[in-house]
Amino acid sequence: MTAAQADTTAELQIDRPSVADGAALWRIARDSKVLDLNSSYSYLLWCRDFAATSAVARDERGEPVGFVTGYLRPDRPRTLLVWQVAVDEAHRGRGLAGALLDALAVRASAEQRITAVETTITPGNTASERLFGAFAERHDAGLEREVLFDAGLFPDGPHEAEVLYRIGPLSL
Repeated sequence: MTAAQADTTAELQIDRPSVADGAALWRIARDSKVLDLNSSYSYLLWCRDFAATSAVARDERGEPVGFVTGYLRPDRPRTLLVWQVAVDEAHRGRGLAGALLDALAVRASAEQRITAVETTITPGNTASERLFGAFAERHDAGLEREVLFDAGLFPDGPHEAEVLYRIGPLSL
């Protein structure tokens, strides 16, 4: 993150999402045009049930302009699985996604004692590949990649494989 990007993200507040943020998170995800859009109901539930492992960035008016949703893996409770990362178009290119990911990882490490972060990335999604690669570098952590779900497992038509990115161990 450059100094200019840090100045821009410093103007924003990063905290836990609340149920009242669910509709805004759904709109940000929809407007991204790259995320798999879940139902608006699922974003409301996410903000209620997984607020401790998610983060929202708010502008000076308190309106959500970006988010990271995640959860602790049931079979690996010290691993934070990042489900979605999205930033409103007007706030992209300023390092906000990285700031959100860092803030969530630090908070989850302090509260949940996470030692690793995982996410899945569709091959060719260079923005996500860069985001998580840079996260691993900033935290001096290893990065492993492997196919998690082969394309043939998806029942809803042509879909690319999903590659699991495993980052750790983390010492935050």
